[in-house]
Amino acid sequence: MWWDTILWLVAIVLFVAVEAETTALVSVWFAVGAAAAMVVSFFSVSLGLQLLVFAIVSAVALGVMVPSLAKHRKEHQPPVTNGSPLTIGKQGVVLTAIEPGLPGRVRVDGLDWQAKAGVTLAPDTRIVVNAVDGAILIVSPVTEKTTV
Repeated sequence: MWWDTILWLVAIVLFVAVEAETTALVSVWFAVGAAAAMVVSFFSVSLGLQLLVFAIVSAVALGVMVPSLAKHRKEHQPPVTNGSPLTIGKQGVVLTAIEPGLPGRVRVDGLDWQAKAGVTLAPDTRIVVNAVDGAILIVSPVTEKTTV
């Protein structure tokens, strides 16, 4: 019957619209399944068989794509370090003196870090994080020109 073909067409449009709104790959699998079910509906098979095709094709599409997407995401993520880029721009305080070329200790966001600076920094000096080198923060003293 022609109404089931229209049903699948509407389903495809709805699944694609949801996917376009979320862009999180939550319904594209169902759009593929609905398209397969719509093709099957051209052959005047029962709605039950169409639903079975929809379920199987959707599951296969999901099963095939999710592992490859997870691998793709993992390959394109930066390595996680304790000195995350979220630390850059944060302010803290010197715990142990820092001499040029020699590391000292600072506290930023309640965490203690090893730090280096291009100038001598005494304990209790306010600092700002300029960069991260591995797990070592590169810091400078807070000045009037330093933005919060």
